[in-house]
Amino acid sequence: MSVAPLYVTESGRPLHGVLAEFANPADLVHAAEKVRDAGYTKWDCHSPFPVHGMEDAMGVKRTKLPLMAAVVGLSMACAGFGMQAWMNMDYHMVVQGKPYVAWEAFVPITFEIGILFTAFTTLIGMLALNGLPRHSHPLFSKDRFLACSDDAFFIAIEATDRRFDPAKTRELLRAAGAKSVELVEE
Repeated sequence: MSVAPLYVTESGRPLHGVLAEFANPADLVHAAEKVRDAGYTKWDCHSPFPVHGMEDAMGVKRTKLPLMAAVVGLSMACAGFGMQAWMNMDYHMVVQGKPYVAWEAFVPITFEIGILFTAFTTLIGMLALNGLPRHSHPLFSKDRFLACSDDAFFIAIEATDRRFDPAKTRELLRAAGAKSVELVEE
């Protein structure tokens, strides 16, 4: 059973959210601070280049990806070392006249297994945390939004945000200095 959308447009289509365009990066950062302070949690800023201070203005928290990569990489390096030691106990192989479980011979494989699983964790974790791949997004249907890759600056607030109200959200964005504010359908 599907849940009815909270907001629908006049055409009867579900509402994805509100899209606001700003004149320059400084206005975008100022508006991001206002949206953050208003308590919105499901929103994003879009610009054609990185804007200094945007993460702080949005209240973005540090990603968990480095911790995930470190835990998986070190765990798999230890598992690789343990696998080699266990195999060498079952099938004794004298390497350079050293004892059976001499760690020196296990270093290259341990290192390579750690690096391999760290790389896979980083790639898969980045895709998962960013919600990718996403082949279509409602914002792509707005012609004005396509200028985001060239010379426009946007804030998009999703309708699934607990603080979202179409009228109040549009008014907040206008008060923050938006050049234009429009609804985005799913």
